[in-house]
This record gives sequence, C-alpha cells and structure tokens, in this order.
Amino acid sequence: MPASATKSLRVAVLADSDTRWKWGALTAQRLAPMDAEIRLDGYLLRGRATPTARQLKEVGVRADSLREVTGVEFLRSMGKTTEDRYDVLILALVGGGVQAMLHGLRAAWAGAGRRPVVVTGYVGVVYEKLADGLLLRHGADLVLANSRHDAGRFRAVYEGVGADASSVTEVALPFLGGAPYTGEHDPYTVVFAAQPSVPDSRKDRTYLLNRLIQHARRHPEREVLLKLRSKPGEHTTHIEELPYQKLAQGKELPANFRLVYGHMGEVLDRTDLLVTVSSTAALEALHRRVPTVVLTDLGVREVLGNHHFLGSGCLASWDQLDAGHRPAADEEWVSRQGVAADGTYDTAFDIARERIAKLLDRPGGLPPLNPYYTPETAPGYLPGILARHHLGPDGVPLPGAPAADKEPGPVRQIVRRAARGAYRHGVQRVAPVIRRMGEL
Repeated sequence: MPASATKSLRVAVLADSDTRWKWGALTAQRLAPMDAEIRLDGYLLRGRATPTARQLKEVGVRADSLREVTGVEFLRSMGKTTEDRYDVLILALVGGGVQAMLHGLRAAWAGAGRRPVVVTGYVGVVYEKLADGLLLRHGADLVLANSRHDAGRFRAVYEGVGADASSVTEVALPFLGGAPYTGEHDPYTVVFAAQPSVPDSRKDRTYLLNRLIQHARRHPEREVLLKLRSKPGEHTTHIEELPYQKLAQGKELPANFRLVYGHMGEVLDRTDLLVTVSSTAALEALHRRVPTVVLTDLGVREVLGNHHFLGSGCLASWDQLDAGHRPAADEEWVSRQGVAADGTYDTAFDIARERIAKLLDRPGGLPPLNPYYTPETAPGYLPGILARHHLGPDGVPLPGAPAADKEPGPVRQIVRRAARGAYRHGVQRVAPVIRRMGEL
C-alpha cells in the first residue's frame, strides 16, 4: 500500500562511509511526510571506508536495523519478494557504486511489479568530476541537488548528453540546523574543520597545522580547536593518509589549543569563527550565520575545492585572521547555495516529498530503472564499473559472487576484519612511504 495511505514510510539506505551514511539517513528523515512514521533500515557497503562503531555513534543517527553487506548481498536482499517491500531506497554511495546498484536493481526487480522509489545525490559541495559523477548517478528516480546552483548545473549536464533531466530535484543539505549564532562566547572560540584529503601533501597539511598553532599563540585569550573527522586507522568518505593527530605529535602545543572529535553541530554551538579549506562544515556554519573563513593560503584552486566559494565573501588568509579580520558572507551567494539562512530550510524538501508521493501512487507501479550508461552507450566504461561490484554487463551477479543466503561465520568475520585492517594499514603507512621513495 502506498505511503500516502498508510501514513508510514519504509526506507532503506545503502551507504559506503560514515559521511554518506549520515547524509543518507538524514535525507530519509527529511523526505518522510511530516505526519508519517518512518522505518529506517541501514545497509553498510563492505569496503575500505565501512564505518566503525565509534563513527556511527558520532554521526548520531539511529536506524531500526543496521548491517554490513556486499553489493551482491544487498541486491539479493532487495530482490526478495515480500509484502512489506521498501517504499524508498536511498543510494548514498560514490558514483560508480550508484551506477552498479542501479543496473543490479534493474535486473533484480525485473518482472517484480511494484518497486521502491530510488533516490541518490551528493553529500556536500560538488566541485570536481561533475559530469562523471552525475552521469554515474543517472537512472535514479530522484537525483537530489543541494542548492539552486547545483540543480541548474545538474540539468545542464543531463540535457547536454540527451539524457532525461526530470530526476533532478532541488533540496538542501539534510544536516543543516542548530541554533543561530547570537554573539561571541567566552572564551572566543576558533575552530579549524579538518578534511581527510584536502590538502593532500605533508607540506601543506603541516603548514596549516603550524598556522593554527601560531594563531593560538598570538591570541592566548581565544580557544583554538582542531576539529578532526576520524581517528588514525578509521576511514571516512576520503582516504586520510596524513592525519593531523600524527602531524601534531611531538609539537609543543599552547594551553589554549585542543584537538577535538564529536558531532560538528555540537562544536558549532560554541564556535565564533569557523575556518576551513573547503569543508562542507563551512555551509553548516553559514546556515547558522557563524562567521566563516575559507582559506586562500594555498591558493584558490579546483584541486582544493575552495574555488566553489568564489563570491561568498568568505575567502581570506591566516595573515588576515591573525590581524583580526571578520568575514561577512554575501547573502545572494548564500541563498544560491542552498544554505537557507533566511528561514526557508523547513520547506526545502517539500518538492522532493511531493514527487516521491506521486511516484508511489503511480498506477501500475514504476517503470524499470533506465540509466544513461548502458552496454550500448558506454561499452568501454560500464562493464568495468559493474565488474568491480561482481556484476555482469546485464547487472546480474557474476558466478562466484559472495553468497547472501547466510550470515558469515566467525572465521569469515575475523578474516574480513583482518583484511580491512591490512588494507587500511597499507593505505596509511605503506603507500605514502612508497610514494616518498619514488620521489627521491
């Protein structure tokens, strides 16, 4: 029975990292009708960035069930015919994962009658691989755009290749919220929001850390916090080869300088100045009207993502901050970026909710998923993407793909944990050493 009739919504979220789980789960809550109950089942895609228990707790989003799966296990689970099939399925994955699941679901749901509404989108700012990432997401019923600016760009990409752009739906970032900034705290608190992969060199990351420490020394009356995304050994959406925690080891840190973890919203509750290279935390801060700086010290470059903030009024350097600069965000820019600092955030998901309700009530159910990439349109690209997820060109699991008819035994679980630990060790310890040796 459609959600509009039952006043309830069954939602499944497939995510491949802590950040994407947060985006997917909060999006699920935003998409539910105001007067509807929601059942949320989480599926964590097994891989290098599968969230740890600590990361899941820090995200702070509760699910009715949560389990780790391979892509094939998930597809087989979705393909089972049950009376309580999901109403909505949110794919909170990297682009290649979304494309593989779209083809896999198309095959799994062949001849099944009604199917869930499939939704996907982006965790935050889209500053690189725009065409590549978008076309890999094409085929979902809704492709969410976090701002008016993004919605226009998304439609232009789809229309530019002759693909249907009707799936593009403007919303906002689902994790915005919190009390508006009302004035300085005691002590005045400066927060640097670290990113796992931006910048990516030891030299640049050490520079930023040193400038943050220097700012704390110049302003002993201020509290200076380095907000960290993950602990060493954990992974987020992006690989972090040089954690700031390790770079800070052995340094003499001033008494007013601290490294902190925790929920970004709770940190923003006591923030007077948010500083970052290009973190989505900047948008969270702008939504609450917290003074925000996007650093120019390393240049304004696409590889850093800070070019996205051109025109925002937030670009500044550490020298300017040390001298007491207070940024003032450009209101028109903020409005275009979906930050919704003007109080319109409560209605940002209304159109998406209406579209989902109409799709769920569609007579005869929904047509098969129809991605732009097919063996005909991308014969040299699509098969490789599908194969990485153990799927054939038709979206059907390849022979030898992981079985889903039983939970892994104790030995298999131990082997999986050991393999993931070895992978992370290789990424964080061995790979950087090899690269440095190659530069000699």
